[in-house]
Amino acid sequence: MPLRAYSRADLQGLHPSIYNLIYWVLKSYANGTISGFKYPPFIHAMQMQVPVPSQTLVNCFNIARKFDHPLPEVGRRSAKSSKREMSKTSELAASDFTDIDILTIFQAYLTYTMIAFFRLDLRKNLSFLREAMMRLQDLAYIASKQGLTSSADQQHTRPSWEAWLVTEAKRRTLYVLYLFDNVLSLQQGLPTFLETEIRGLPAPCSKSLWEAKTRREWDEKYNDHLVQWPGGGLRIDELWPIPADFNGASITRRRSRVDQWLVDVDEFGMMVYTVLSCTYGR
Repeated sequence: MPLRAYSRADLQGLHPSIYNLIYWVLKSYANGTISGFKYPPFIHAMQMQVPVPSQTLVNCFNIARKFDHPLPEVGRRSAKSSKREMSKTSELAASDFTDIDILTIFQAYLTYTMIAFFRLDLRKNLSFLREAMMRLQDLAYIASKQGLTSSADQQHTRPSWEAWLVTEAKRRTLYVLYLFDNVLSLQQGLPTFLETEIRGLPAPCSKSLWEAKTRREWDEKYNDHLVQWPGGGLRIDELWPIPADFNGASITRRRSRVDQWLVDVDEFGMMVYTVLSCTYGR
């Protein structure tokens, strides 16, 4: 089932400056992957390290780096390779894979699609883009069915590093998909939306948690997180418009929670905050 089947609230159009911010930030994710400089912020570094690097992501990054070549014929061959790999990656989702496998397929397909849009001459190929976005929505649905939070998240206890990594990376990938979907919608003169089905999901985690390099470091940072957020961390909908029935105390509490979250937010979280804050205000 595509995500478009869920309820969506009209954004009433993004401000041109916010559209430009989303466009150039997402393009930087594609460029960083192509140059090999860094992984996009929805792919955790540990996915490429332990216990064995994801072959789906390894293939994706190897193909992506072929685009960092000035010769036109190399670019054309790379474009054909990318389309073939997108097709193979999409077909993998039909297999009986684990949660982490589905996540990496979702991440790789999103990366291919962003590279096709931002770096290849495929933005004019509407049929290709529509098909790719429909498949991405299907992949998002499959990934979401396997859970976007862990039981520990819901009980405000510490999950395993592995379980947390999968759910956090999955949510980040989903948020990037929504932002990318709105870029494509505006490019085609279509309305933009806020996908209200993600209400209640955690906002992007702190920089300290996302960049922890060892299990011990992550355990320590998560213990700090539990102390700082005894009732649960910030939710993504706390960055949305303040409900009309909120009183002064509720508004103050929400703003205080957002202020606390901003203290240790990473670049990805700050981009999400900027988009939502400038669209809705605080």
